[in-house]
Amino acid sequence: MNVAPSDKKSFVAVGEYDVKIAPPDMIAVPANASVIGRHVIEKAYRGGLKGRALGQMLTEGQPQQGEATYVELESFEGALDGRYGGFALAHLGEMDAGCEALRIGIVPGSGTGELSGLRGQLLIRREAGKHYYTLTYWTA
Repeated sequence: MNVAPSDKKSFVAVGEYDVKIAPPDMIAVPANASVIGRHVIEKAYRGGLKGRALGQMLTEGQPQQGEATYVELESFEGALDGRYGGFALAHLGEMDAGCEALRIGIVPGSGTGELSGLRGQLLIRREAGKHYYTLTYWTA
């Protein structure tokens, strides 16, 4: 994922979001393979990032046993610190042996409108049933 070049000024937007995850549709896999689920995602962002996102998430593994991975692409439309347009976020999340790792980055080349050239990384935290984000961003 992308990292801010030293010659670019980065900015930070913070806020919270709501997420709706549809029940999975199962993807065809070989007979003795583990199942892959595809979920439709809807998000509503508030704070420095205001708008909505739609996306698809693929899941694999045994999350009940703490062993799973997900990948997601979401397409956002709205405002970022007052600038209007859209962009996509790419997620890779893994859990194994009690540890979790998550990387979320703005997809290079996905920015539209006033968000054209946007790059950055999104961090999320879950607390008391709510989702919070910190988006560090810059323009290419």
